[in-house]
Amino acid sequence: MYDPYQSGRFGSGCLKPVVVMSLRRWDQVLLVSSLAGLTLLAWAYLFYLEKNMIGMDAGMRAWLPSDFFMMFLMWAIMMVAMMLPTALRAILIYARIAAQGRQDESPIAPVYFFGGGYIAIWTLFSVGATLMQWGLQWAALLSPMMVSSSVGLGAALLIAAGIYQFTPLKDACLKHCQSPIMYLAANYKKGNQQAFQLGLKHGGYCLGCCWVLMGLLFLGGVMNLIWILAITLFVLAEKLLPPTLHGTRLSGVAMILVGVAFLAGYMP
Repeated sequence: MYDPYQSGRFGSGCLKPVVVMSLRRWDQVLLVSSLAGLTLLAWAYLFYLEKNMIGMDAGMRAWLPSDFFMMFLMWAIMMVAMMLPTALRAILIYARIAAQGRQDESPIAPVYFFGGGYIAIWTLFSVGATLMQWGLQWAALLSPMMVSSSVGLGAALLIAAGIYQFTPLKDACLKHCQSPIMYLAANYKKGNQQAFQLGLKHGGYCLGCCWVLMGLLFLGGVMNLIWILAITLFVLAEKLLPPTLHGTRLSGVAMILVGVAFLAGYMP
């Protein structure tokens, strides 16, 4: 795993003793196990939806209010399954910062509020994703299996995702997600409300890093678990691998080339 301290990115030993040595083992076990459990429950729900093809009928008719709710719920839980694992390092960093000066008091409560703020951002994104899915299905650009049925749409999603990999906003948000410690330490304030607000801000950076990539779900299938896992692993690699290895620019070029191949008829 990439360590920004070993890379010299933050200077020699900056805040490292504060972050690494302060979280009690029991708190860390409780925190990791609860986050892992929530993630597994989210993946289990997605597996249940795919196996039973729940929600697929919404792609064959006009949406009812219940369809909007079911699709929103699907997107919200999918974002938990995909994005919560990528935030684990930041959550643990926040927990260790929050543990400072607490002595016998556990930092778990504010950490959960921090994680809640992070999830709230992706829940808001799920509203937009649901509306986008509805619009694409209304325009007959998605199949009943929630996969792009348009060459133009598939190409546009790939090219847009590829171009975004080169933007300053992507760079700024990705740098934050790779090394959030300085931002979290500088903006930390005691209190559950403050923890939730900081979680919102961190989630905003994560959203800025990944929102265009989420559009690729319409390319491979919104309920294609292998495709969902592939995008999750890609996002995880971007955040955890050293900057010289995660290949943001290279992946951007690849997405653009595949998108052009779609338009040229070289891809099925």
